[in-house]
Parts: sequence; structure tokens; C-alpha cells
Amino acid sequence: MTTTEPTHTIAEVAERVGVTAHTLRYYERIGLLGVGRDAGGRRRYTDQDVARVIFITKLRAADLPIGRIQHYFALVAQGPHTEPERLALLEQHRDEIRSRLHSLESALATIEFKIARYGGTLGTDSSACGS
Repeated sequence: MTTTEPTHTIAEVAERVGVTAHTLRYYERIGLLGVGRDAGGRRRYTDQDVARVIFITKLRAADLPIGRIQHYFALVAQGPHTEPERLALLEQHRDEIRSRLHSLESALATIEFKIARYGGTLGTDSSACGS
């Protein structure tokens, strides 16, 4: 008995990952994905393709620009000798995220302070709390 890897339609992948079919076609058009086709010419995504789409969506959620994602996958295509450069790209973006998180945590603390202050002083003179 021959087993073949299960495949998924574009609609199934879009629903599973939470992106549109248009987004999946865009990722393919700009070279982030190379999706196989069935005999009728319809896209068929392997589990490995789906894993790549999930990774791409995580990178996008982390605000990694498309151009840097394209560069990352161009490095992947060049082979394992590019792992140090890929690692550097991811580490740099991680550091940028950590910096933004620190700024956001500081801003959130200020907002929470103001909410607490307004909760206790609503209707009184708020000039003492910096408005």
C-alpha cells in the first residue's frame, strides 16, 4: 500500500491559519511559498506548506516586514550555510520587539496609573494629577 502525504485546499489552509486565500496567493506570488498543484491545476498545500504559512503569519504578527521575510526565505533556499545570517536576522528582530515591549509596558503603567487616579478623583480637581 502506498501512502501519500495529505494535502489541503487553499480554503482549508486559509481557515485553519486565519488568513485569506488572497493572502496565500500573495505569499506564493512574492516567493514565500511554492505550493504544488493537483491534476486540475488547483493548489494543494502539504503539512510542511501549512507550517511555513503559520511561521510567516507569526513573523508578520511580530511586525517583521515582508521584505525581511523574503530575505529570510531566500537565505533558507540557499542552504544550511546561511543559518548564522538567519539567526542574526531573527535575533535583531527579537531585540527590536523587546525594546518596543519595554516602551509599551512603560506606557501601559502610565495609563494604568491615570486610570487608578481618575477612578479615585473623578469629579474633583484633576490638575494635581497632571490631567
